[in-house]
Amino acid sequence: MFDYESLKLIWWVLIGVLMIGFAITDGMDMGVGTLLPFVGKSDDERRVVINTVGAHWDGNQVWFITLGGALFAAWPLVYATAFSGFYFAMMLTLFALFLRPLGFDYRSKIDSKKWRNNWDWALFVGSSVPPLVFGVAFGNLLQGVPFHFDDLMRVTYTGSFFALFNPFALLCGVVSVAMVTMHGGAWLVMRTEKVVAERAARIGQWAALTLVVAFVLGGILIWQTVPGYQITSALDTAGVANPTLKQVEIVSQAWLHNYSVQPLMWLLPALGIIMALLASVLMKMARGVAAFIASSLANVGVILTAGASMFPFVMPSSSVPNHSLTLWDAVSSEMTLMIMLSVVVLLLPIVLGYSFWCYYKMWRRVTVAEITGNSHSSY
Repeated sequence: MFDYESLKLIWWVLIGVLMIGFAITDGMDMGVGTLLPFVGKSDDERRVVINTVGAHWDGNQVWFITLGGALFAAWPLVYATAFSGFYFAMMLTLFALFLRPLGFDYRSKIDSKKWRNNWDWALFVGSSVPPLVFGVAFGNLLQGVPFHFDDLMRVTYTGSFFALFNPFALLCGVVSVAMVTMHGGAWLVMRTEKVVAERAARIGQWAALTLVVAFVLGGILIWQTVPGYQITSALDTAGVANPTLKQVEIVSQAWLHNYSVQPLMWLLPALGIIMALLASVLMKMARGVAAFIASSLANVGVILTAGASMFPFVMPSSSVPNHSLTLWDAVSSEMTLMIMLSVVVLLLPIVLGYSFWCYYKMWRRVTVAEITGNSHSSY
């Protein structure tokens, strides 16, 4: 049905779709968890905040799990190299994520202010650390990761954990945290009322403005100081995957090259900036649904900007640029990609269908009155 070259490109698009789905759904409840200690001043208000995502957060994890599985199956070299280079960062993320199910399930088991307050901060850590690490990791991808392959295609990572937290990578971490915080704020404006919604709108506005400033500053740094990667040799896009058969150079402003070739791509960063500003205005106006849609589109703009800038690179190598991984030479076999595509065609509509059904059936504004009238609910 599809040739090998087309399958490689299709899976690059599908990985991007999974990232966007993860950012919009799981990013929303991570944003809510990040805001939890600050928008809920009483136990009832915090229960309101938690109950807006309590029915959905575990279902949203499907996007994260599917993304990890797709990376493993479609881009095995990327998966292996990332877990070698970002091992401690990945473990930090994993241990932070442990706190989320524990926090949701155990928070209300004991009627103790100290107990519940500790679990609220655990939910904050479990919700804010992962997006920070993801942003830092992507900042390092833009700069290049110090790895190379030997003659047997065994990967060697030559960097260190603390080197990951360089200024540009931390700026990308700020972009990521601000993005999910804005998104969580828009969700709470849409799903709560009165005082909680007003606090969420206020913090969400500042998060949206922080996102715009950090995003623009990151673009300026890429233009002025952060070099990119460029393939300078012929590349067999339909050939067997082997990332060592090309020539790559580190070139100033290389990450802007695709925008000069396709000027319409500038609409992507414009989408991220304009929608974030619009989300800020709409949250101030208490237009929750419109703010959430604008925030979602801002997420789409930011993610697509990064993906379009790096295309076709997936994980550049700063130590041996010729060993950089691209969507053309870091993929699985043609049969594997075809089988996976068949599974996606079958299962993705099912996932989307039950997700929309769950949101539709459980749609309402959560109020303090509802919480106080159901003191023995799970959350």
